Amino acid sequence: MPDSRRGGEEGRGPVPSAPGSSGLIVSRLDLFEYPLPEVSIAQEPLPRGGTRLLVGDRASGKCKDARVADLPDLLPRGTVLVLNDTKVVPARLHGRLPGGGRAEVLLLRRLDERVHLALVRPGRKLRPGATVHFEGGLEAEVESAGPRGERRVRFSADPGPHIETLGRIPLPPYIRRPDRAEDRTWYQTVYAREEGSVAAPTAGLHFTPELLEALTEAGVETVHLTLHVGMGTFRPIAGETAEGHRMDAERFHVSEAAAEAVNRAKGEGRRVVAVGTTTTRTLEATAQENGRVCPGGGETALFITPGFRFRVLDGLMTNFHLPRSTPLLLTCAFGGRERVLEWYNQALSKGYRFLSYGDATLIL
Repeated sequence: MPDSRRGGEEGRGPVPSAPGSSGLIVSRLDLFEYPLPEVSIAQEPLPRGGTRLLVGDRASGKCKDARVADLPDLLPRGTVLVLNDTKVVPARLHGRLPGGGRAEVLLLRRLDERVHLALVRPGRKLRPGATVHFEGGLEAEVESAGPRGERRVRFSADPGPHIETLGRIPLPPYIRRPDRAEDRTWYQTVYAREEGSVAAPTAGLHFTPELLEALTEAGVETVHLTLHVGMGTFRPIAGETAEGHRMDAERFHVSEAAAEAVNRAKGEGRRVVAVGTTTTRTLEATAQENGRVCPGGGETALFITPGFRFRVLDGLMTNFHLPRSTPLLLTCAFGGRERVLEWYNQALSKGYRFLSYGDATLIL
């Protein structure tokens, strides 16, 4: 698939491309800093549909305050709204070391019936050959260690039946409280159906069945694709530039019906709006040079930074993101760095709630 998208913003120079980065123009990461007070990081979700929405206009640079419930009035009739229907797995398993200490295994990806790729704690004690014991007689042995801290773990039996009873929802590290039973519902979209993520596509957390119905009545077409979100979404960018950063490969699938709906809208001059950065990366990773989305499945490690030439997207709904993070770089690539950071500063001054359980932006 062609992958040589270039654009440009003043003050940026080209750097060598990393695999999956699409030959991009990137900036020093200090250009993507902004002050984020702890008090602005949402620790609890608000009722779905009741969250605030900062609407930014790319043409004028202006923004306005709205509510997520206003989406049917904000999106033009004929818009195709694309949602990621991945489902979060309660993938954090707590167990015990043979000596009695606590251990944690966070399942990242199933490799076969009993073998998973995982992150573990404490890493210094969970080296190849170490064993973790779980309730119900389940055991896991660390087989090997990877270059980014991941472990290949073999269970004594298929852990699938145990996950629902033993597993905990893997909340992001900036939610500084233990997960609760309610998070199994809160940290899941109402349209989640394809199990496989360890992090929620958080822009979708704002939707209710009633809002989706109202969008349909307003002439907005909603379609689904799947990208299973890995922990790479939280992996910080090392160094002072994005050069050399590697996104973790994530599995995706785009149905023929979804691709057809998007392609028909593009052909008729109607808007395609992605809900979330995961949806954005899937659409752009599967797009041909002419902007047509290809159905099918596979993996993508697409890294979108300023300079990226979007082939599909006409609008983006997404939450507020951490400074220097890959989702923020993607948002700035679409909305423009200076505009997005100005909108963020305005949102902070108005008391918007940031990150996964926070409020949202809509960039058109």
